[in-house]
Amino acid sequence: MSYVRFIPLPASSALHQRRVPGDFLDCYAVHADTTPRTAAEVITDFPGWAQFLLLIRRIVTAPFGLDNDGPDVPDKVGPFPVESESETELVAGFDDKHLDFRVSVMAQDGQVSLATWVSPHNIGGRLYLAAIMPFHIAIARNALARVAKAQ
Repeated sequence: MSYVRFIPLPASSALHQRRVPGDFLDCYAVHADTTPRTAAEVITDFPGWAQFLLLIRRIVTAPFGLDNDGPDVPDKVGPFPVESESETELVAGFDDKHLDFRVSVMAQDGQVSLATWVSPHNIGGRLYLAAIMPFHIAIARNALARVAKAQ
């Protein structure tokens, strides 16, 4: 039985280059033997309850002009444009009015980690981050549990 645990961001992650004081960063991991791309595809295949939360987000944020779908690019995992990809890490995400965010999916040595980096631009970004935090944690932990189960 594999369980999801909170870990420090792996030292080799590209997210370290982005991080500055005041940014949000978390990282969870699970035992799984897969590629970053395959894990990212499982992670972004959101279950119904998470899709419902994303729909609510879309409705609530529409009046503020926030981006719900990300830029229209050829390479995406779920709604997130892929920024970089190597044998061990896929980084996806985009910049928006209120914050910049990236997710890192790393797969190495029988472990898959999911890290989220957020850099709020203003008070709106900080309020948004605070409001979604309980949902973010639930979605991230569930996503990694689904990666482990897909083995």
